[in-house]
Amino acid sequence: MVESVHPVEPTGPVKATGPVETAGPAASGEPDRRAPARSSYHHGDLAAALVAGALDLIAQGGLAAFSVAAVARRVGVSSAAPYRHFPDRDSLLAAAAAAAARQLTGQLRAAADHAGADPVERLAATAGAYTRFVIERRAGMDVLFAPALAGSRHPQLGAQTRALLDTLLLLVLALPAVASYRDALLLVEQHLAQAHGHAVFHLDGVFAQHRRSVDQAAAAAVATARMLIAGHAAGHP
Repeated sequence: MVESVHPVEPTGPVKATGPVETAGPAASGEPDRRAPARSSYHHGDLAAALVAGALDLIAQGGLAAFSVAAVARRVGVSSAAPYRHFPDRDSLLAAAAAAAARQLTGQLRAAADHAGADPVERLAATAGAYTRFVIERRAGMDVLFAPALAGSRHPQLGAQTRALLDTLLLLVLALPAVASYRDALLLVEQHLAQAHGHAVFHLDGVFAQHRRSVDQAAAAAVATARMLIAGHAAGHP
């Protein structure tokens, strides 16, 4: 998905010019959203490079930062080049959203597997994974289900979002207190809403005065998920 880069081999010894700076957002545990220098696109899969560029723009500035022209500048191609692969803005956004949904589904499955066999802990772990993903990539349900992408024009996105929701539905249906499919859908909705809320609070700086880290925000989402599951079980003995 990322364009190939061909490094230039040095022709002689490289002299050190000073100490290497290591301080920055990564050192504090926060995602680094500073835009890298623009690089020209060379060969390879332009469509994949455009999708990767779109995802990086969204990660830095949210959905508002996305435009075909901005993606083209980031990849280093003309503003007309993306239209050889994507007929309009929404088609490129849908391809980026489908890639984000696929990545997020992988993160949710990995978190559940890492949590072990307890169905409560498996579902709760996905809340933390979702919160972390949205903080770091800003591509949550608001992007995957953006109004501009509604309908059946983008079947690849539809397939990826169904896989995402099916992953959570299976985890919810494994809980002993879930009585029906409708009940499971409601719990999935509540589960995602609270996890997304923790991410948005973090991104909006609601807890900035407390210096809450990404890890702490994710842990808070996991703890809230446990309470949500317990409350659901209490209401369905």
